[in-house]
Parts: sequence; C-alpha cells; structure tokens
Amino acid sequence: MKETKKILKSIGIEKGKEDYISPKRFNDGGQYRFEVPGIQSPQSMESLISSIDDYDLKIHRITQTKGIMLLSDKEIQEMVDLSNSNNIDLFLSVGPRATYDTSATAQTKEGSRIAYRLRGYKNLVYAIEDVKRAISLGVRGILLYDEGLLFTLNKMRENNEIPDDVHFKVSAHTGHGNPASMKLLESIGANSINPVRDLSPIMLSSLRKAINIPLDIHTENPKSSGGFIRHYEVPEIIKVAAPVYLKTGGSIAKSHNWNTSELDAKSRAKQVLLVQKMIDKYYDNAIMS
Repeated sequence: MKETKKILKSIGIEKGKEDYISPKRFNDGGQYRFEVPGIQSPQSMESLISSIDDYDLKIHRITQTKGIMLLSDKEIQEMVDLSNSNNIDLFLSVGPRATYDTSATAQTKEGSRIAYRLRGYKNLVYAIEDVKRAISLGVRGILLYDEGLLFTLNKMRENNEIPDDVHFKVSAHTGHGNPASMKLLESIGANSINPVRDLSPIMLSSLRKAINIPLDIHTENPKSSGGFIRHYEVPEIIKVAAPVYLKTGGSIAKSHNWNTSELDAKSRAKQVLLVQKMIDKYYDNAIMS
C-alpha cells in the first residue's frame, strides 16, 4: 500500500495520528466555538439565549434544521434580529429535500442513503429560491445537504449573484467522513463541514490535516442518529480538529427535525454548560473564540 499512500500524500491527504495537535485556528486565534443545533423558531432561540446568559456562557452559532420554507418572513426577521443583537451567527437550512418531496425511495431503509439531497431540476430551482429568500431577509448562514447545490450556490457567490459574505455549512446528513471528501467540499465552496457523527479523534485528525476551514463536530446526538454523548472526548476533539465548532445539545432531541420547545432550549443550554466544564477541567488552556 506504500505507493497508494505516497499518491495520497502528494495531494495533501495523510493518515491521522493519536498525538496530533492541530496548529490551525479561527481568524481570531480561537480553537473552538459552540454551536447549538435544532433551534427551529424565534421563541426557542430567545429561550436558549436567555438560558446561556443565566449560565454566563458563550455560544457562537445557532442552526435551524427544519427548513427555510417552513418559517414565515416575520419569524426569519425575528431570528436575524436576535442573532445580530446577541452577536451569534445564524444558519437556516435549505427546505427542499428528498424526504419532503414525493420520493418513495427516500422513505425506505436502503433508499435513505439519498438523505436530504435534491431530486431533479425543479427541486434544485426550489432550493435556490429558498436560499435567495433567506438571504433577502438578512440571513448570511445556510445549512445545506446537497453537493450539487453547494457547487451552484458557490458559483452564484463568485458571480456576485448572492452576497460574498454568505457562508455555506455542509450537514452531516450528506454522509462525508474521509479527508478526500473534505477536500472536495472545501474546493466547491464549503465554509465549514460537519462530517458523519461517529468518527474517532484519530480519524478527525486526518480530516483536519486535509483542509483549513472549520469542522463542525457533534458532542452529542439525537436518538435518531445514535444517541451517543461524547462530552469526555471534547478536549481531545479540540486538540485534533481545531478550528472546530462543538455542536452541543442534540441529545435533547429525538430526531434531527425535532421541534425544540422553549423548555428544550433551556436543556440544550445546560448541555453547553456541561461541555464547557469538561473543557475547563481537562484542557483548561484551550482557546475559545
């Protein structure tokens, strides 16, 4: 296998190492940031922010996962206002996806590999329209599930057809988990990537070596995607994956599209507190943005 490994190394792909410490950082020098996923409404967003303040914590990014098309203009504007006034990045997810349209395949066990990708020309058009609507209302973070859509939106961004400050985040639901895939996604416009949820730290180190953009790593998961909790691994994840968004609070939900209540949002804030305590105890010199 030496020749294959030599070829991979020549294109910037190397194996991970247990003792690897990433020298890469966010543009402000930070190693890690907190992201709370699954915040589906202005009410749950406000509850989360209030609870974070009560715990005297910092979060950097909030993501909505049900889809832009399921929010009213008023709701989107309220979420944008909350993000701006609290200095938190807001990411809304693309609505059109295989599980929402007429795909029978996506509903089967074997066909579930299609995930939330887009089927056919019209659904690609619908997805772009969904993104354009969010951007027109002030959203600058888009969570997406389809590599072709990422390619298209990045071309639009390069051609000034959408603002250049719009950031694209690739979901774990696209199913990417190796360094070559990371390089591909970065090359077609991804600003951060969420690999599949169950990669070991040594696997994550090989991804980090391959790309420079942030990785988004789940510290815990809904029952629908395994339900596992990685709080004790977080210090090691920061070391090997920096710059990294720590996606925290997912274990409160039963599924990716869980309709987070105001009480659920408070519980997600507590999970951030628990992870922060782990960092403070086991990697106290880690640098938060």
